Amino acid sequence: MEPIIDPVRKPLLKAELSQDRFLLESNRGGNLLYVVDNACAPNVVREIGRLREIAFRSRNSGTGKSCDLDRFDLDPAYHFHQLVLWDPAAEEIMGGYRFVCGDEVLFGEDGQPLIPSAHQFVFSEAFLQDGFRRTIELSRSFVALDFQNVQNSIRGVFALDSLLEGVKTILGRSGGRMENFFGKMGISGSFPEEGKDMILYFLEKHFGGPDARALVRSRQDVPIRERERWERLFTADTFQADYRILKAEMKKTGQFIPPLVNTYMKMSPTMKYFGSAINESFSGDIESAILIRYKDIPACKVDRYCDDILIR
Repeated sequence: MEPIIDPVRKPLLKAELSQDRFLLESNRGGNLLYVVDNACAPNVVREIGRLREIAFRSRNSGTGKSCDLDRFDLDPAYHFHQLVLWDPAAEEIMGGYRFVCGDEVLFGEDGQPLIPSAHQFVFSEAFLQDGFRRTIELSRSFVALDFQNVQNSIRGVFALDSLLEGVKTILGRSGGRMENFFGKMGISGSFPEEGKDMILYFLEKHFGGPDARALVRSRQDVPIRERERWERLFTADTFQADYRILKAEMKKTGQFIPPLVNTYMKMSPTMKYFGSAINESFSGDIESAILIRYKDIPACKVDRYCDDILIR
């Protein structure tokens, strides 16, 4: 495990978070969102890599490197951007997302897209020729560790909410060019096995199926080990009824549903779940691939989809 790099000085960060890179002020908390890349804001990207690694290590995950940056962060040829959430009072980065627009993605000799998700998932030709180019791929979402403790700052309560507001804004401002977002929901490798198995069954029951797997499939899918047990437990006909069972069962084990999993699956009833894979280069985390259509997010969810996830 390498020691974490030193923080980047605040004046360097502020100089790169300029008005021409400003996206919006969040509805909650008064935080500011920017879109940058390594070409225009190398110091911001370096600090993102530092904060990401700290945040991921806090839940027994991470790369083990001094900062979490890879070729998609560093090489502008891949067309990746960083959505940055900035606290103007503390002058600190609160969190971020890495993203790329599908119509800017490069492809390898095997015909697969050169994106982080392609390490664990295979994209069908039908999806690549149609929906993929209208899809934003999201990766490496994080909330800085100091803002995960909501007692430290009221702004921290809304950090993930603000980041997803930024994603929604990027989609909305694309003029129809981007219609979906594709991402991976992470479950820490150290999460109890029973809980992981239960969540994967729940996702498959309510959001998976052969139609989804025909579009995108895991290169090495994580098997559901106690399928018959979960079939006896989750007998409801609706998502909401089964979700109440899931929360209750998690509470019995002293665990909560991981934040991104909890947020995404409550965001849209038409979310597609493509299966899960183990990321061996990221502390053995389970990564579950999903796709959500922007137009299918109910209006009532846009401002309320993660009201409660950070106060647990």
